[in-house]
Amino acid sequence: MVSTHDNGAGLIVLAVDDEDRGLDELLYCLRRNNRVRRILTAFDSADALRVLRSNDAELRERSRAGLSPVDVVFLDIAMPGLDGMELGKVLTAFRVPPALIFVTGFDNQSLEAFNVGATDYLVKPPNAERVDEALRRAERLRRPESGPGTVTPAEDEVIPVELAGTTKLIPRSSIRYVEAQGDYARLHTVDGSHLVRIPLSQLEERWSEVGFARIHRSYLVSLSLVSELQMSSSGYSVRLGNGETAIELPVSRRHTRELKDRLVRSPKRGLGPGR
Repeated sequence: MVSTHDNGAGLIVLAVDDEDRGLDELLYCLRRNNRVRRILTAFDSADALRVLRSNDAELRERSRAGLSPVDVVFLDIAMPGLDGMELGKVLTAFRVPPALIFVTGFDNQSLEAFNVGATDYLVKPPNAERVDEALRRAERLRRPESGPGTVTPAEDEVIPVELAGTTKLIPRSSIRYVEAQGDYARLHTVDGSHLVRIPLSQLEERWSEVGFARIHRSYLVSLSLVSELQMSSSGYSVRLGNGETAIELPVSRRHTRELKDRLVRSPKRGLGPGR
């Protein structure tokens, strides 16, 4: 364990990389970031677990207080022994897991990182701007704003989308509905749509407890955005939103009863008379 930086306020970060160059590049960015209070380093997964379970007074005190030993773990993926993805799965099983930010030389593992529950995904070499963006996201996870019916950042999730060699992160809370397209799913937001290689059934299973419902073999919708459930001679449909951005989607007969039940139980109220 190496403590390389402590400025008295901010996040406690663990940086894990088996290569000196990769670790040095990351440390260069972290040491200059005022969101970071303390930096710990590890050179492989076993070393990282030793750090997290060490007798370090501050880390032990945080654990006793019901916090994660560190706020953020930056993880290289390609490491000998237990790789970064496998270590990430171990860390997410902690009673209070840290935010995970993967740092890798490859840009084709973002979906796997998403499935592990990553907060962000950086391609080497990291730059100060992207590191700060990742830390800002992690900082929000550590200090969620709570309130009745509010989805906090800690409850939110990000979906990495590849766009011309760039990984864009789409917050789940910004998604209005998801459309099945074969083995892919198209995520629809107010600003546009994004195609990801993940089956709609997997997203349904993952998101059913956080306010999404299957309404049709082709659609999964955010219940909080349903403004009307309408019935016509051709069957039921839902209206998402209001005004110019509103959209109407079909509801299949087999999903109608469950959808009605979910809408009644949902914190969202004020559905239109078509209900």
